[in-house]
Amino acid sequence: MTRVAAIDCGTNSIRLLVADADPETGELVDLDRRMVIVRLGQGVDRTGRLAPEALERTFAACREYAAVIKEYGAERLRFVATSASRDAENRDDFVRGVLDILGVEPEVISGDQEAEFSFTGATRELAGQNQGGAERPSIEGGGRRVGDLDRPFLVVDIGGGSTEFVVGDGQVRAARSVDVGCVRMTERHLVHEGRVADPPSEAEIAAMRADIEHALDLAEQTVPLGEARTLVGLAGSVTTLSAIHQDLPEYDSAAIHHSRIPYARVREITERLLGSTHAERAAIPSMHPGRVDVIGAGALVLLSIMERVGAAEVVVSEHDILDGIAWSVA
Repeated sequence: MTRVAAIDCGTNSIRLLVADADPETGELVDLDRRMVIVRLGQGVDRTGRLAPEALERTFAACREYAAVIKEYGAERLRFVATSASRDAENRDDFVRGVLDILGVEPEVISGDQEAEFSFTGATRELAGQNQGGAERPSIEGGGRRVGDLDRPFLVVDIGGGSTEFVVGDGQVRAARSVDVGCVRMTERHLVHEGRVADPPSEAEIAAMRADIEHALDLAEQTVPLGEARTLVGLAGSVTTLSAIHQDLPEYDSAAIHHSRIPYARVREITERLLGSTHAERAAIPSMHPGRVDVIGAGALVLLSIMERVGAAEVVVSEHDILDGIAWSVA
């Protein structure tokens, strides 16, 4: 076993995983997994720069994570930064701050690298699926059998600033990152004079949908979306929809991991979220406070993807880019 730490710093949240990894058996045992909503990408789409208050929120989370990593004695650490810091003019301020706190330089990875990490994290544990007619043991996750999943997989990671699309079997065949995410779509279409539309108008939703459809056209130039047999959804927008679908009294990772949401329920929940007020969304028991204003946009991204590929359901995974980063250092 190798004890590793992985940090994924995205547009909306920063997450830490400390785990013991055994590359020979493919086992990754969580010791500590946590998330803080820092909104690093606040205003980046409009200004092109990371806001000072967003940087300070992120550095505060880094100081918390440094203490956790030291407590567990992780042998290796990798810090990966994604969409927001990739786009920002002042990303050097971000790099210096992280280096001072954690002793490692954040890797501002490309969208393609981001996609490969997401695919590895989401599918490595699914290596026992039936393939080519061979009988293999089913994997159990969240009380749900997932041994009947067909390949190839289409893994979609709906982040705050971007969405990654990856098609593959055991390995990545094609990947593409496009600039649509729950934060970017919310800020671009639903924020007026510093306030989020509550609820958004039909015209605002239509404009957001047009942006998403354009991004899907771009993704389809590289990734054969129509060839996928199983859609796997990652990240907070998708996992929150699963919690709502199951009517969970609180967020429950075990119940969410490998759950399935039928298309009809994704459409129903998306319409409900886009038609509700801030107070109504905040009252949902499983809703993280940091997602209240952006969950409608994230749900619309997922719904648009399902309609484009004709997916009857989405398989939800709690294992994503963070797990892929951990494997990369193990």
